[in-house]
Amino acid sequence: MSRRRFHLPLCAAALALVAARSNVDAQAWPAPARTGGVVMSTQVIENTGHLMTDGFLLEDTGSRNVSVSVEVDYAVTDRLSVTAGVPYVFAKWVGPLDSPAKLPIDECRCWQSGWQDLGATVRYAVVDGDFALTPSVSLGVPTNNYPYQGEAVVGFGLREARFAVDVGWRLTALSPRLALQGRYSYALVQDVDDVPDVANNRSNWSVTGSVAITARLSTRIGTTWQRTHGGLRAGSVTGNPFGPFGEADDTPERWAQHDRLLRDNNWRMSAGFTYMLPHADVFFSYMHFMGGTDTHAGRALTFGTSVPFRLAF
Repeated sequence: MSRRRFHLPLCAAALALVAARSNVDAQAWPAPARTGGVVMSTQVIENTGHLMTDGFLLEDTGSRNVSVSVEVDYAVTDRLSVTAGVPYVFAKWVGPLDSPAKLPIDECRCWQSGWQDLGATVRYAVVDGDFALTPSVSLGVPTNNYPYQGEAVVGFGLREARFAVDVGWRLTALSPRLALQGRYSYALVQDVDDVPDVANNRSNWSVTGSVAITARLSTRIGTTWQRTHGGLRAGSVTGNPFGPFGEADDTPERWAQHDRLLRDNNWRMSAGFTYMLPHADVFFSYMHFMGGTDTHAGRALTFGTSVPFRLAF
């Protein structure tokens, strides 16, 4: 692969970050003991361009990603719950032009697919009431040694641990139908041996407001931010603060790893709804990529169902 070709990565980590599942609205508040849910969801991400280090948008450089995931959530006690799941991901280069790096995985314009990362989360509700406070610890482990270079890849292939806290506030003084939630998480991401001087940890924030329109239908709107602490900057079309190849062009090792080590900073907005059926919930959300640097422009659709269960013992 020529080091002088322009190349930005598929934001495969977004497959784990932008999904708006039906149980997202309940992250701050614990479920009753011995109850749980099986969440089956599909997400479609359309990457329509690249936002460079200077914020310049490169259009017509797109990829499409589809993930299908199954996740199980279970409340061990009234305060302690666990969640585990894994997505199966499809990825394809769909831009009208050839892919920037001209890798075979992209140039064939065919679907690449595979299991991505196994995720597990433990949450404990410290405070439960109109105000809720729930810290959590999550682990993400790649299920296999899948390719990570190129646009049509299923993930980054790095282990990570996430430490988060969710807060919730039911606005009963205004209306029992209204609630606000906030979340902060910090991810410790595995170092890459070839470039040990480049850390890639990140912070994520989100704020979500929800309204119970009826006893069965609820809607929500939210915003998320991501800040990467370290990483490699991709470059700037304007030449400020870097040339077109950024920090990835410093050494062959950095170039080989820059797909999964970019300094992805982004801002996104989302809206969705959940409808309660007699024996399941169905949900839908839309997310728009509002802006950022060293990231993608695009949008994501998520839809699925959550089937509750209760264990008698």
